Amino acid sequence: MDLMKILILGGNGFIGKNLAEYLKDDYEVFSFDREIPNVLDNKKIKYIKGDFFNDTDILPYLKKSDVVVHAISTINPGNSNEKYFFGYKNDFLQSIKLCEWSKQYEFRILFLSSGGTVYGNKEAMPIKEEDLPVPINHYGNLKLCIENTIRTFNRQMGLNNIIARISNPYGPGQDYRKGVGFIDAALKKAINKETIEIWGDGFVVRDYIHIQDVCKMLGSLIEYKGSREIFNISSQKGVSQNEILKILHKLIPDIKVEYLPYRTVDVPKIILDNTNIVEISKCNCRSIEVGINEYYCFLKKRKLKCIN
Repeated sequence: MDLMKILILGGNGFIGKNLAEYLKDDYEVFSFDREIPNVLDNKKIKYIKGDFFNDTDILPYLKKSDVVVHAISTINPGNSNEKYFFGYKNDFLQSIKLCEWSKQYEFRILFLSSGGTVYGNKEAMPIKEEDLPVPINHYGNLKLCIENTIRTFNRQMGLNNIIARISNPYGPGQDYRKGVGFIDAALKKAINKETIEIWGDGFVVRDYIHIQDVCKMLGSLIEYKGSREIFNISSQKGVSQNEILKILHKLIPDIKVEYLPYRTVDVPKIILDNTNIVEISKCNCRSIEVGINEYYCFLKKRKLKCIN
């Protein structure tokens, strides 16, 4: 029996790379991105060099896929208020095409949205998938525009595409220099004896989730056939930046911190209800202490300028 073919758009990204590794033993996995990574000894993942925004590059692989994981975004929360036009002009329009092709070539889309930005400011926590999303930055709004397009295609064309609203993932393979990842930034800067920057008073609360728990939840949606369109991918545990610093201090006592002015692109608190995805994935998320300790040990083994 042939394995299902999974095409990951943005396969070199933090989530895409980890998800490909997680799925490779059960599916035929294709990783599509602008560059081919230097890990070609991994024969279970087929790496494809191409441009998502070039129809000629992407169409041959869409035509032979069963599930397409859409993990591409050309903007991030921090730069979206300056670069929003590029996101709407490129990401949004190409995602509309992807929905059209989903119908034409009979593949399902698993769209990786942003649980940390689409909902905006909410009073009641944890936030459920049915709560009204009102994003406060263009990154969240772009994700919501794509979500609504996918849902409209589902209704009008009888498709079964899925939206995964991921909270705040962290762990191996993340690079905070790309614009997201407080735990990644704080841990690496602490290891390298650099100053950790906090935008605001440190009481901003996020729903952090280890990347392996993210992958387990996403993996459970590959063959999902139910009627639900949207799933929160989260730990359902809120942790402030100051609490993260306390955990880091136990691992690295001499951390340095600088508090900077609050950013308008950040919501003060986000905790997502993960009841629906946990019912399917049976994932028991690791605690933030365990997750950070695992990531710290990983970085030490990788000898990332680690000083004991």
